[in-house]
Amino acid sequence: MYIKKLLLNNFRNYKNEKIFFHDKVNIIIGNNAQGKTNLLEALYMMSIGKSFRTNRDQDMIMFNEKNAYFKIWGVKENSEITIDILLDKNQKKTIKINDLKLRKNTEILENLYIVIFSPEDLKIVKEGPEKRRNFINRELCQIKPLYYHNLYKYSKILLQRNAFLKEYQYEHYDQNMLDIWDKEISQYGSLLIKNRMDFIEKLNIISREIHNNITNNEEKIELVYETNILDQKDMLDLETIYLLKLKKSRKMDFFRGNTSIGPHKDDIRIMVNDKDVRNFGSQGQQRTASLSLKLAEIKLIQKETGEVPILLLDDVLSELDHLRQKYLINSLKEVQLFITTTEINTLLKEHLPDHYIFEVFNGKVIK
Repeated sequence: MYIKKLLLNNFRNYKNEKIFFHDKVNIIIGNNAQGKTNLLEALYMMSIGKSFRTNRDQDMIMFNEKNAYFKIWGVKENSEITIDILLDKNQKKTIKINDLKLRKNTEILENLYIVIFSPEDLKIVKEGPEKRRNFINRELCQIKPLYYHNLYKYSKILLQRNAFLKEYQYEHYDQNMLDIWDKEISQYGSLLIKNRMDFIEKLNIISREIHNNITNNEEKIELVYETNILDQKDMLDLETIYLLKLKKSRKMDFFRGNTSIGPHKDDIRIMVNDKDVRNFGSQGQQRTASLSLKLAEIKLIQKETGEVPILLLDDVLSELDHLRQKYLINSLKEVQLFITTTEINTLLKEHLPDHYIFEVFNGKVIK
């Protein structure tokens, strides 16, 4: 799986660009704020139809323009594939695959697998639970399109329940209405929890091996999924317990004006040598753990789908020391790579296979 060509029209600061890529390594150099990350953003959109930077499609349309259009030509399983996206300020997003318009934008899933690794991902370990939930959600949406559907339904019902909690008081509310929402939220929430636990269990096995290799067997990493619903893998038990806990927490939920339990509150505890690396790990340990997770993510996608994903490295090499840079590059022989950087260091020159180099300046790309 690789991307051959990208067309950009009115996308961020790109007016009209057509770029032909190498099937192995593409190095994109340039100063900050020239458009390097914008280019990666357009590529990532082709995997799940959403940006990794914003929830507002309009943000990606060039200033003073009404729409943005971008398209990729790629190869998957030795067959040609095209994906194009039209963003319009006044209409819904339009996505086409092989020139056929999708009925639902979620149909873009499972066509192209792309993993992004940026300085933000180095914060997965050391910052708050939201970073780790986003990490799980982003990858599960690619691997399991049904998860994407369940997450959308859960989020929608959660918004409705929270709005209801803010509008009424505990002593005066429509119990039947809340019963309906609680039944639905426990149904979809249980499915999310089950998928997440399965994902973390598989990721655990792969990341443990990678982490051992990076640290020369000096450190052992362990991932623990933490949910405020009881840790039950049997779906019937989980959904029943979930519903009971929702009812027990109603009074507190009305007082707070939001739903206090569920997968929107869950977290991953990342342990290194039996210590919580977020609270007790060094910066080096935290970055090594983040690197292990991202590399494990690539291998898990390959194992689950049979496809080697494309990897976008957005200015992340400068955040890693020489040892971790070398391990990262040597681990990615089969992956099509897109690397953004402000300069090409000696390590890139020595260890990368055949590649193209592009220079980006103010939304213009020169090979």
